[in-house]
Amino acid sequence: MADKEVDFVSGFKVGEKLYRAGTDIVEEGLADHHIYTLYKGWACRYHMMEDGRRQILSVLLPGDLIGLQSAMFTEPEHSVSALTNVTLCVFERNRFFELYEKQPSLGFDVTWIAAHEEALVDDNLLTVGRRSAAERIAYLLVSLHDRLEPLGLVVDDSFDFPLTQYHISDALGLSLVHTNKTLKKLMQRQLIAISDRRVRIGDQLQLRELAKYEGNKRRPRPLI
Repeated sequence: MADKEVDFVSGFKVGEKLYRAGTDIVEEGLADHHIYTLYKGWACRYHMMEDGRRQILSVLLPGDLIGLQSAMFTEPEHSVSALTNVTLCVFERNRFFELYEKQPSLGFDVTWIAAHEEALVDDNLLTVGRRSAAERIAYLLVSLHDRLEPLGLVVDDSFDFPLTQYHISDALGLSLVHTNKTLKKLMQRQLIAISDRRVRIGDQLQLRELAKYEGNKRRPRPLI
């Protein structure tokens, strides 16, 4: 990022916010006057149905934007919840379009992030619609690995994994029982190991083959 872009973002930023795990950052239907960058921690976008069933739409990692939908629409059509304790950089929503006017290269970066978010939702739709339970979980883990690695958050094929089996089942359209059985099978095959809120991939090649994962062909993500 060029010096003038850093100066602009610094002036655009109005502070930082901390949220504890389990807290909603954005609530569906409630307008928010800010846009956030997830600086530290994990979060998820989700939609809650009237009968209490939840669909997790995507997992958010450091560098992801939160509240972009609110900047375009009157109200957000989903909620965002902190999966861990998180730190957010806070930006004023009413100055958002200055970014496009005064720093078009940053505007392109924001557009890229929005397109990337759409691609993740597309991936999840394909996963839920066409992949088997084992393929779904394998794809989730491999894709998280590839998103975390450029951030320096993968060590020896292991990374923090705050998702519970409830989160996994709600993200992948599986029952809790099916999720539990499938995870056990993957661990018995020594493809993965999960303990102390960390996951280690035991065999990258086999797990990627199981997931039918073609790799991340998108350009490196920009950070704002």
